[in-house]
Amino acid sequence: MSQALPCAEGVLRSGAAAAPCKPGSERWLLAATILGSSMAFIDGTIVNVILPALQEAFHADVVAVQWVVESYAFLLAALLLVGGAAGDRFGRRRIFLIGVVLFGAASLACGLSMTIAQLVAARAVQGVGAALLVPGSLAIISASFEEKRRGKAIGTWSGYTAITGALGPVAGGFLVQQLSWRYAFLVNIPMAALVVWLTLRHVPESRDPEAPPGLDWIGALLASFGLGALVYGLIELPLRGWRDAQVLGATLGGVAALAVFIRYEKRHPAPMLPLGLFRSLDFTGANLLTLFLYGALGGSLFFFPLNLIQVQGYSVTAAGAALLPFTIVMFLFSRFTGGLSDRFGARLPLVIGPAIAAGGFALFAVPGIGGSYWTTFFPAVLVLGIGMTIAVAPLTTTVMNAVQASQAGAASGINNAVSRAAALLAIAVLGIAMQAGFNRQLTDEMAKREVAGGTRAEVEQQRSRLAAIALPESLPKAERAKAEAAVKSAFVTGFRWVMWLSAALALLSALSAWLTIGKQKRNS
Repeated sequence: MSQALPCAEGVLRSGAAAAPCKPGSERWLLAATILGSSMAFIDGTIVNVILPALQEAFHADVVAVQWVVESYAFLLAALLLVGGAAGDRFGRRRIFLIGVVLFGAASLACGLSMTIAQLVAARAVQGVGAALLVPGSLAIISASFEEKRRGKAIGTWSGYTAITGALGPVAGGFLVQQLSWRYAFLVNIPMAALVVWLTLRHVPESRDPEAPPGLDWIGALLASFGLGALVYGLIELPLRGWRDAQVLGATLGGVAALAVFIRYEKRHPAPMLPLGLFRSLDFTGANLLTLFLYGALGGSLFFFPLNLIQVQGYSVTAAGAALLPFTIVMFLFSRFTGGLSDRFGARLPLVIGPAIAAGGFALFAVPGIGGSYWTTFFPAVLVLGIGMTIAVAPLTTTVMNAVQASQAGAASGINNAVSRAAALLAIAVLGIAMQAGFNRQLTDEMAKREVAGGTRAEVEQQRSRLAAIALPESLPKAERAKAEAAVKSAFVTGFRWVMWLSAALALLSALSAWLTIGKQKRNS
């Protein structure tokens, strides 16, 4: 960072007084918040790339590796808002530090895990740590920079975290390929130590003296239980079926808990989810768009690395780099597309962007097995990147403009939580579609290719592993080739189902923008 940004002095946003930064500490404060956030963002993307390695290491089915992602995601989504409120109440630097230390300790536990269950538990603790440090990083910047320089500081944070988030899967793929999947988690430990040192040395404490005296812990528990139980029911559904008592109980219990959560939030004097914000049709529409669009994105990109590595034969590093064009497009053109809403209003780009993204998802469904990346998946990645680039900046603008300035932090937090909850639920729902498409096609493929009965029985026992099905080394070469071809073809079919559903979700997001954004102003 070439230019130091002065810290604010005196009274800051929301009346929160912060100690002035030490001379020369401004860039180090930004470094601490960027590195801290980057740990959580990288971990959210890098795990998708290492899923095939986890399946192989633990001989795990797809449900188990789904939980490696979901245990992190559901606690992050559920606790994100209460994490931000805790920083305002107890001190932003303090809560940020607790989050970083917790995240680092959980990363060590992830790297040392000897079973898939241990890894899932450690990932859940990582989710709690991320829920404390992610909102804390931006809150520290907002409290430490005066208003006229705050935008530049946040822009610096956004740019650098985007770069680190993009490079994370590539670096993680390299670590997995050259060393072990464990290093994808262990690399967080020196980063966490550096963030702690920088924060203690250069970040001033700040808090909001007007923050409510207590935190909405009951709301956080209801949201966590509701999301966790619902996701459990949806993930286990393909294997157990709707009639299974655990699936039915978890699904209904999750829905009931979320209903109680909404009712409780209506009556709470300082709720983690201020439902009054949804009186704004623009705010409601923007969050509906977020739910559908980010659900499509998060759910589909869970299965994309599995396709590249297990079916297409990509190296882990190459699979990690496959989405770089997406990130580059967003990085280069987000500033330009951000002006579209100023020029044309937010409604038009929020309809066009998701519609283009839907075309990108549809293009993912075109490739079969084999072929060059540049003629198979690159067009889909590029079109998806263009669609998301058109939509993201106007979406953020709509969310912030839909509420009063004093509610901007809560509005941003809710939209962030919705985007994470959307991906969380979509991975579970699209997993049902993936398993259904795979199972249906696998039966047909084995019959068509005349796979022998013994080999067919071996494959049947491992259906839940999808493309990670492991065949005995003793199989004749020709028989192995037939079975492997059947499995790969079945996976491609299931992957196509996922991508077509993702395209439908993206179109729903465009429709929600068309029906809601700007409607109150037009009617008035």
